Amino acid sequence: MVITDEGVAVTAAQAGAAVVRAMYGASLTRLEKSGGDFATAADIEAENAILDVLRSARPEDAVTGEESGRTGASVTERMWLVDPLCGTLNYAVRNMLVAVNVALRIGSNVTVAASADPFADEVFWTDGTRAYVRRDGVDEQLRPSAESRLVDINLDPPFPNAPGFRAVRLLAEPGFVERFRPRVVSTTLAVAWVAAGRRAAYVTDGHLRDSVHFASGIALCQAAGCVVTGIQGQPLHTGAGGLVVAADHETHADLVALVGKQLPPGR
Repeated sequence: MVITDEGVAVTAAQAGAAVVRAMYGASLTRLEKSGGDFATAADIEAENAILDVLRSARPEDAVTGEESGRTGASVTERMWLVDPLCGTLNYAVRNMLVAVNVALRIGSNVTVAASADPFADEVFWTDGTRAYVRRDGVDEQLRPSAESRLVDINLDPPFPNAPGFRAVRLLAEPGFVERFRPRVVSTTLAVAWVAAGRRAAYVTDGHLRDSVHFASGIALCQAAGCVVTGIQGQPLHTGAGGLVVAADHETHADLVALVGKQLPPGR
């Protein structure tokens, strides 16, 4: 039986999610990384489970994992981007807001992706054309909606556009609080929620090309029909970088205008 790339992504994300779910609540040693970041045994074991699926199904492909770095073929256009536990700090303090992200980049484009919620037992996935959520083996197409007015703001570093732009300052803008209601969940599960209509938008700073954290969520939102740009409304991965993903054009325009109030003239 031939398994499609999107099938591999979903299976891999589910494998990682099963590990994250099974290890939840255990006392986990923190493995310190640079910049105050850390991993846990759950991050490592979930990534190993994902890699086992990818190596079995696609042995000729390369993989970039958050914990293991690049492995696999040295020369190939097919690169899997793996974030085995997005929301490690949440998880370490027994907060269930986490995601398991798997995406495939072929050349310069992410073609399929999956983002699993281990505790809701949902997998958001895309074949590059449409986006779906799978629950109990049943797929439902994702439909963005701005109705909630909830906007998730990423307050985690790095902040490459500081001091000119800081996402946290959006929360103090009168125009923001008049139009939107902020949320901060500190996991890229919230990006998938924009595609699913559970958030109106998501905003973050950063240079996100080939990001294991964001590749899946961005691909889901693009396939679902969201408006996806950099923080100044520019094409993604250009200029100032960052990300504004919104359920509709009106929400996107309002957020880009609010970001623009922070930036100095000429930026």
